[in-house]
Amino acid sequence: MEKLYARDIYGKTLVELGKKDDNIVVLDADLSNSTRTAFFRKEFPGRFFNFGVAEQNMMASAAGLASCGKIVFVSTFAMFATARPLDQLRNTVCYNNFNVKIVATHSGITVGEDGASHQALEDIAILRSIPHIRIVVPADAMEAKDAVIAAYKEEGPFYIRLGRPKVAAIEGRREFSLGKGYILRKGRDLAIIACGIMVGEALKAQEMLKSKGIYATVANVHTIKPIDKNFIIELAKEYKHILVCEEHQSVGGLCSAVSEVLSRSYPVKVGSIGINDRFGQSGSPQELLDAYQLSSPHIAKRAEELIRS
Repeated sequence: MEKLYARDIYGKTLVELGKKDDNIVVLDADLSNSTRTAFFRKEFPGRFFNFGVAEQNMMASAAGLASCGKIVFVSTFAMFATARPLDQLRNTVCYNNFNVKIVATHSGITVGEDGASHQALEDIAILRSIPHIRIVVPADAMEAKDAVIAAYKEEGPFYIRLGRPKVAAIEGRREFSLGKGYILRKGRDLAIIACGIMVGEALKAQEMLKSKGIYATVANVHTIKPIDKNFIIELAKEYKHILVCEEHQSVGGLCSAVSEVLSRSYPVKVGSIGINDRFGQSGSPQELLDAYQLSSPHIAKRAEELIRS
């Protein structure tokens, strides 16, 4: 399948929306060429604001603009969109339920060679505990487009998490519906729940498992908050074994959200593929996926262990 940059599609989608709605403004923190908000800057220079390396000011200003009726898209790398301006994000944006859409790029371990200081592995955990904000982790570029359009149409704060590398289009991807997970491939032995780039890795792992006579269901749960409780419970009732895959710390992200639902409503065995209490390091995206045991062979191995435990 063709590989695309989700951030390219994000930038182009901003321009499309900007042509339709003069209330859209875009803020960036000196990274517009990387986040692709430069596309909007070129088309609408009067509605684009570069804050330099001043993310706290940017987030507070986003709240101010939203309070005046603007639809505000804020972009920078995921690390600098969450950890650095957390005070302003919580107390000015989310507390007031302002119409601010944070679309962060360069998330997860696949930032690659930039290393630990730029690899946001805790961003979902940081935001899940804050009221009002919705959290979406698209699986491919076109799902990123759908998520951005959905965020534009919905009132209130959003966090949309995009990566740095190109990603392959997900075969069988369904129309985006906020807060709704869906099955990509159906199996009989266990369910693999994934988000973001891990959906593609899970699909590759499913093929590896099939060659060994193990048939896995692969589900895309792109919306981490609000999590699709009914969908997760139905998967647990059918499969009894759930493996959750995410490019994030295993604590506080998708696995935690799934485990919280099931522990309260339908307890089953839940396995995890994620970062296990470690910081990142410099390396190519594929090297890091392998080193941190996130790649498809590791998913297949963990799935085998889970159903035989």
